[in-house]
Amino acid sequence: MDTTQLLKGVLDLAVLAVLRDEDGYGYDILRRLRAAGLEEVGDASVYGTLRRLFAAGLLTAYVVPSESGPHRKYYSLNAAGRDQLTRSGKLWRSFATTMDTLLDDRGTAA
Repeated sequence: MDTTQLLKGVLDLAVLAVLRDEDGYGYDILRRLRAAGLEEVGDASVYGTLRRLFAAGLLTAYVVPSESGPHRKYYSLNAAGRDQLTRSGKLWRSFATTMDTLLDDRGTAA
């Protein structure tokens, strides 16, 4: 199965989840996603997702000056983003449970 197709469907949720406990800038968010096991996520996908979530009103952004390079744009979850994370998380868990059940019933899941 091509994991890039799965990533497209859950990248919004993954980015919201990464920002749940700590604000982050683009590369930091990308690094955290990869460290969590989403090694195949692309740079452009993450940056595009951040722009889209911000435009949708789910994220707040602020700029932090840097002494060693360009300023960094940090993103944080706002109330709407936290609500979306909760809703999407419930939907994902329900979907994952359904898939687990389907696979278990066929004897193909571990």
